[in-house]
Amino acid sequence: MSDETSDRPATFREVFGEPEYRALYAATTLSWVGDYIARAAITVIVFKQTGSVGWSAAAFAVSYLPWLLGGPLLSTVAERYPYRRVMITCDLVRMGLIALVAIPHLPVGVMLLLVFLTTLANPPSQAARSALLPLILPGDRVVLGLSINQSTGQAAQVVGYAAGAGLAAVSPRGAILLDALTFLASALIIRFGVRARPSAMTPATRSNLVGEMVEGFRLVFGHSVLRSIAVIVFSITLFAIVPEGLAAAWVADYTDQREPNGLYLAVIMAASPVGLVLGSILMARLVRPTLRTRLVRPFAILSPLVLVPALLNPHPYVIALLAGISGFAVAGLMPVANGLFVQALPHGYRARAFGVMATGVQICQGGAVLLTGLLAQKFEIPPVVGLWSLAGVVLMVVVSATWPSPRRFEEAIAAAEETRPEPSARPAAPSQRGAPSANGAGPSPGPGPTASPAASAGAGAGPASGPGRGAAAEPGRHRPAHVRP
Repeated sequence: MSDETSDRPATFREVFGEPEYRALYAATTLSWVGDYIARAAITVIVFKQTGSVGWSAAAFAVSYLPWLLGGPLLSTVAERYPYRRVMITCDLVRMGLIALVAIPHLPVGVMLLLVFLTTLANPPSQAARSALLPLILPGDRVVLGLSINQSTGQAAQVVGYAAGAGLAAVSPRGAILLDALTFLASALIIRFGVRARPSAMTPATRSNLVGEMVEGFRLVFGHSVLRSIAVIVFSITLFAIVPEGLAAAWVADYTDQREPNGLYLAVIMAASPVGLVLGSILMARLVRPTLRTRLVRPFAILSPLVLVPALLNPHPYVIALLAGISGFAVAGLMPVANGLFVQALPHGYRARAFGVMATGVQICQGGAVLLTGLLAQKFEIPPVVGLWSLAGVVLMVVVSATWPSPRRFEEAIAAAEETRPEPSARPAAPSQRGAPSANGAGPSPGPGPTASPAASAGAGAGPASGPGRGAAAEPGRHRPAHVRP
C-alpha cells in the first residue's frame, strides 16, 4: 500500500521534501512576517503624526477591509489566471504600494488609502496559494501542510509584531521598507521555485467576475458535503476567539483596576494561539487520518464546552488554560475540515471557495467579538462568555449531527476527482534541463491515475479542460453535473 493510501499520518520529511512546497512556504512566511512588521510600524507612524488612538486603530483595522468588503470577488480573480502569475503580480503590486507609505510627511489619509490599496491584493494572492497547495501536496500531506501553515501563521504574527514594535521604535519607515523587500523576495522565490501551470479557467469558460463569484457561493452552500464543512468551520470560530477579544476588559474587571495587568493580559492573549500551534502540529503529525476525522465531532463540541466554566469568574491563569484548550480543539478540527474541503472541491473552484470560506471566518470571528463586547457593556464578562459558550455547545451538537459520513466524503472526493483533466491533457514533464513544457506549464505533481480518490483529489493538477480538450468540467460556466449535491 502506498503512503498516500495507507492510514498513517504524513511526515514533515514528505511535506518539506516537495521543492514547490518549500518555495511556497518560504514565500508565504516572508509575506506574513513582513505584513505584521508593517502593521505595527504604520500604527506607530500614524499615532506619532496624529496623537490619536482612534486613527492608529483605523490604520491597523484598514488591512482587514478588503476581505470584508470584497473577499470572494477579489479571490475570483485568482481562478482566471495562472496561480503563479497571480501571486507574483500581487507581491510586486504590494511591494510598490507599501514602499510609498515610507515617504516622509505623507498625510494620514493618503497613508491609509495606500495601505487599503495594498491589502486589496491579499485575497487573490492568498486564494491562489490556497488553490495551489492541493496541487502540490497529495493525500494526507495536504492536511499536514495546512497544519504547518496555520502554526507558522500564528508564530509569524508573534514574531512580526514583536519585530515591528522594536523596529518602529528606531525607524518605523525602515520597517515599512523591510516589508516591501519581503514582497520582492516572495515574488522571486515563487518565480523560481514554483512551476508554471495554466489557469484553472480558460477565456472560453469565463463569464463575469460577479457571476463567477456567485457560482463559488452556489457550489459551497449548494453541495451538501461542502456546506456541512463550511457550517462547522464558521460555527467553531465563534467561540475560541472570545477570550482573546475581551481579554483587556476581562483582566481589568478581575483585578478591579483601570488598567489591565500586563502579565495576565499577555497570558490570555497568547493562550489560544499557543493551543492552535500545538493542536495543529500534534494532531496532524501524530494522529492517524481516520482517527482525526472521527475526532471532528468531539472537538467541535469541546471548543465551546471548555469555556463554560468562565461563568464562575476563574483566575486569569485558569481562563488562559481554558482558552488554550479551546484553541487546541479548533486546531484539531480545522486542518481536517480544510483538507476534506479542498479534496471535495471540483477543479477550477478552489480559489473562489477559499474566498467564500476566508471571508466567512473573518465575519464570524469579528462578529463574535463585537457581539460579546456589546453584551459585556451591559452585563458582567464572566456570565457573558460562559452563557455564550453554553449556547455554543448546543449549536455545535446540532451542527455536528449533520457532519457527513465517511462514505459521503469518499463519494464527494471521487466526484471531484472526475473534474481533473485526462492524463493526456495535463502538462508535460520538463526536460532534463528543467525547462517547462511547450505549453508553458510545469509537470503535474499530482498522483497518477491509479492513486486513490482521497489522495488524488487533494493534489489534482492541470487546467480544467476546455472545449475539445477532454471530459473535465468547465468551471465558470456551470456546476459540474457529476458533483453530487
